[in-house]
Amino acid sequence: MIPLELQIICALVLDQLIGDPQGWPHPVRWIGALAAGVEKPLRLQTLNQTRAGALGVILVLAVTGAVTWGALWLLGRIHPLAGDLGGVLVLWTAFAAKDLRVHSMRVYRALAQGDLPEARQAVSMLVGRETAELDGPEVSRACVESVAENSVDGVIAPLFFAFLFGPIGAVLYKAVNTLDSMWGYTTGGYKEFGRAAARLDDAVNWIPARLGAVALIAGGKLLGYPAGIGWRVFCRDRNKHPSPNGGQAEAAMAGLMQVQLGGEGRYHGQTSSRPKLGDPVNPLGPEHIQQANRLAGTAVVLTAAGLLLVRISVGW
Repeated sequence: MIPLELQIICALVLDQLIGDPQGWPHPVRWIGALAAGVEKPLRLQTLNQTRAGALGVILVLAVTGAVTWGALWLLGRIHPLAGDLGGVLVLWTAFAAKDLRVHSMRVYRALAQGDLPEARQAVSMLVGRETAELDGPEVSRACVESVAENSVDGVIAPLFFAFLFGPIGAVLYKAVNTLDSMWGYTTGGYKEFGRAAARLDDAVNWIPARLGAVALIAGGKLLGYPAGIGWRVFCRDRNKHPSPNGGQAEAAMAGLMQVQLGGEGRYHGQTSSRPKLGDPVNPLGPEHIQQANRLAGTAVVLTAAGLLLVRISVGW
């Protein structure tokens, strides 16, 4: 038998070594396909789009949980070790630390080489805003914001739910996050239909977002960043973001690097202005992408170590 703690550590190591191999089947793609498949029938079933969206969330989560549980149960019936290894594989797919680092460092290299068109193309793989007209500092800002936010969504949050509920908890979190990315908009006919997905995503990310921000500040202290300034900016600016969770890690990272995040961005042809987080002590540049990755990586290690100690201390 492989204890859950060791399964999680093995999955984190696999993610760091291999990441998400291109062309391999991935649960998130299956979840996205399921969500896309049920959306139209649900919309046609009722005029109440809020209710249709809530039913869609329940359906996708139920199928995702049942299929994951069934697959692990079947593997466990074949042999207990097979079930544990299946759990490791499921957990591996829930973490995205290496992919985030690889994509963001592609942006860094393009900026460092003065290739702004390539940097714009690379950062478009990380953010939802339009990137075709961004200048160098704006590309750096978009990339740093993505590293801050996705270090929570892509690693710390699934890690949190993995320690609480095992592989099924991690994959259900990824399902919630996927539904929010597909349906959680206030435009394009999703204001009512996507309400349940957006609210649920806000709820499940409430603790991980704050845990991730605190881990960033602690990691910044270890790496020699001004943790006091990071904490002050975090406390001052973390709730300025329109999302209850989106500003937590961004504010902490802005304070640690003494840069300013937030501001204007274009989404679906419309300009959106978000409150600014942090103070513009240092002008944003490609070096801050490197720094953001170091901070995010250290925060993940500290989070994993902390959750492991908590789990051992309470005898789970």
